[in-house]
Amino acid sequence: MKKQKALISSGIVAAIASSLCCIVPLLVIVAGSTGAVSGFSWLESLRPYLIGFTVLVLGFAWYQKLKPQEECCENEKTSFIQSKLFLFFVSLFALGMLALPNYSKMFYSSNSTEISIPEESSTLILEIQGMTCAACENHITHALGESKGVLKSTVSYEKGTATIIFDAEQTDIKKLSKIIKIKTGYDVLGEKK
Repeated sequence: MKKQKALISSGIVAAIASSLCCIVPLLVIVAGSTGAVSGFSWLESLRPYLIGFTVLVLGFAWYQKLKPQEECCENEKTSFIQSKLFLFFVSLFALGMLALPNYSKMFYSSNSTEISIPEESSTLILEIQGMTCAACENHITHALGESKGVLKSTVSYEKGTATIIFDAEQTDIKKLSKIIKIKTGYDVLGEKK
């Protein structure tokens, strides 16, 4: 009984930890705080191990739950926490956490209206440190999309860049860098040439 609870708890903790770098930007939008966003990017390198640990722990929990029981214990009534249904819900939750980077975009409002970009607009490519997944891209894109003077932005965590098309009369590189730093918590290393 205690072993089963420990396995389930370990699986949940590992699943949440493996997606913590993606969960924090979503929580930041709700809470309105930015300082902690890039603080969890170090977990990205541990993500494969945490995913493996989650799968092993939950697999072992399912094995324990599905293996034939001893006769003395078959008639014993089990609580909901010890039931297969609870383990099923925990497994679904863990899978949802593990897949979070793939569907995090749906949590951000979409301002994707086609706009014509004036010829006098400026384009800037900024190097950004700390992005680790699509959720990071979405977080920065969302912050830039709400900013005055930004006409369009494309963010790539793989390249570590944000390409921004903006109206130079309304904003500049310093303001854009400050927006990224303050609203998202990621460090802007400078302009990429």
